[in-house]
Parts: sequence; structure tokens; C-alpha cells
Amino acid sequence: MSGHVNFLGIPVEGRITPGHQRVKQRPLSDLEPLLRAVLDDSSIKAFGWMQYTPYFNDGDPCVFEVCSPWFLTVDDPDPDDIEDPYEYEVHARKGHPSIGAWKYSGNWPNRVPIPGSFVGPDVDRFERVKALADALDSCAFEDVLLEAFGDHAKVTIRSSGITVDFYSHD
Repeated sequence: MSGHVNFLGIPVEGRITPGHQRVKQRPLSDLEPLLRAVLDDSSIKAFGWMQYTPYFNDGDPCVFEVCSPWFLTVDDPDPDDIEDPYEYEVHARKGHPSIGAWKYSGNWPNRVPIPGSFVGPDVDRFERVKALADALDSCAFEDVLLEAFGDHAKVTIRSSGITVDFYSHD
């Protein structure tokens, strides 16, 4: 960027390299109804995510991110007994083992659910869980979650409370 740029009325000369484009941040009050809807579901025993700043990102900026939201129902193992929470994520690519999924048509990113193709015990539960997962994956709540739980954290939420563990990642 060049041209007639100023900072506090002081002219700036030189080439300005734009920084990382961040998603507009939203307040915690926008996330709360989605969290409560999942917490109020008695079949969900726990859910959580990892949040961290990568140490290395293949030459791209290392920027704090919230990722990999996972969900466990009463039919799934206890969160302390699972080694890989990734298999309990809710994705369009694969179904959740106890929450289910839609079948999709089209190619990414234009995939759409096929009407009537939901496979699972409760489509409404799936939609509540997916709405929370999408919000966490949107990057729009990173500031409030970083402030609440810190960097390099695995966050586990149960109706009885929240546990934050150090998350070691590559």
C-alpha cells in the first residue's frame, strides 16, 4: 500500500505490507445461546476444543486459532479415556459416531445436504451441535476464548464445570 497515507495526521511514506486479515470478532454473548443449547442436552456428556498459536505454519503467520470442536454423548467414552478427540468432531466430510450426519451432494465448498438423508438418532441435536461447532470454527470468537482459557489449551466443558489442560501441539 502506498500513496497519501497518514497516521494521526502525520504523513507516512514507504511501502506498507498488509497484515493477516482477521475475522470480525463477536462478543461472548453471541456464543452463549449456542453453548447453552448443547449444555442443556442431557445426552451430551462433554464437548470441547483445542486453542493455540501454532509454533510453525509453513511460512504463513502463526496466528492464534480455536479448532477441532468435539462432542461426546452418553454413548461415547469419557473424555479422559479418548486419545484422539478428532474422531468425535462434527464435519460435513464424515459423520459423528453417536450424533450422526447428513449425506451431502456436490464438491467442497459447495456441498449441500441431501434432503431426508440424515443418518443418526436426532437431527435437532445434530443441528445444535453443528451450529456450535461452526461458530467455534468461524474464528469470530477467538479473542473472548483466548481471554477466557488462554493459549495452548484443551478446553473440556461438562454441565458440572470446565476443565482447561495444557495442549501440546506441533
